[in-house]
Amino acid sequence: MVPTEFKALIQRFYVLQTERVEAYRLFEEGHEAYLRTGPHYDFDHYRQLVHEITQAFCGISKEVLEIKEKLHQNFDRPDLSEHIEKLQSKEKQKLELTAKLQLAKQRAQDHPEDEGCQEKIQEIKQDIIKTKEALSEIMQDFKYDSEECD
Repeated sequence: MVPTEFKALIQRFYVLQTERVEAYRLFEEGHEAYLRTGPHYDFDHYRQLVHEITQAFCGISKEVLEIKEKLHQNFDRPDLSEHIEKLQSKEKQKLELTAKLQLAKQRAQDHPEDEGCQEKIQEIKQDIIKTKEALSEIMQDFKYDSEECD
C-alpha cells in the first residue's frame, strides 16, 4: 500500500511538469509576438515576459527540488530523486537552448541575407528535439519507477 502523501507528491510533480510545458508555450508565443514588432522591437514588453517566465520557472524548479528532497528523505526513494535531478538538468539545458533559439530567430529576421542564420536555427532545433526526447525518457523512467509500488 502506497501512502497517500507519496501519491500526492507524485501527482504534484506531474502538475508542475504540466505547468512547465505551459510556461514554455507562453514563452514561445511571447517571442513570436515580439518578433512581429520588428524591426523596431518592443523590447520592454518582451523583457517583462522574460521576467514573468523566469519567475514561473524558478517557482516550479524550487517546488520540484522540494519534492525531490521529500522523496529521498521521507520515502527513501533515491531512484525517484535521481530521476528528478536528471530532469532538472535537462530542463535547464532546454531553457538555455530555447533562449539561444530565440536569439538566432531574431538574428535571422534582422539579417535575412545571412544564410548561416537558418543553419544555426536548424541546429538548435535539433538540439531541442534531442533534449525533449531525453526529458521524455526520464519521465517514462520516473513513471515506471513511481508506479511499481501500486
